[in-house]
Parts: sequence; C-alpha cells; structure tokens
Amino acid sequence: MGLITGLLTLPLAPVRGTVWLAERIQEQVEEELYDETAIRDGLLQLEAERQAGTMDERELAAAEDALIERLMAIRGLREEESYGGIG
Repeated sequence: MGLITGLLTLPLAPVRGTVWLAERIQEQVEEELYDETAIRDGLLQLEAERQAGTMDERELAAAEDALIERLMAIRGLREEESYGGIG
C-alpha cells in the first residue's frame, strides 16, 4: 500500500479492524460449533447432571436432543464434503 493510499484510507482503519475481529470471532464460533469433542463433553456433562439430579428430565432431554442434532448435522456436512470431493 502506498503512502497516499495509506493516508486516504486511514479513517477506515477502525472499520477494517472491526471486520477482521468479527471474522476471527466467527471462525472461533464455527470451530467450537463443529467440534465433536465439545458435543461429547456436553453429553457427558448432561449425564453427570442427570445423576446429580440438578436438572429436570425434560430440560435434560431437550439439551441432549439439541446436542445430538448438532452432532448429526456435523457428520452430515462431513459426508457431503467427502462426496463432493469425489465427483
């Protein structure tokens, strides 16, 4: 980037910084969302809460369903990616 371009776009630096930060946050969220290990840990935590009796059975079932749906979606996406790479 040249000196003049740098000076002219200097007022946009906070916007570019904000966009960069938002992209990094989005990458981190997607990484955590699609991490099977985190989902398994969540299921283990729910089982511990069931044994401790700290959550209502309906709440536990709903939380388990949500985690299992996420896991199935992740595996479905990976299958689509693998089939997409073949053809």
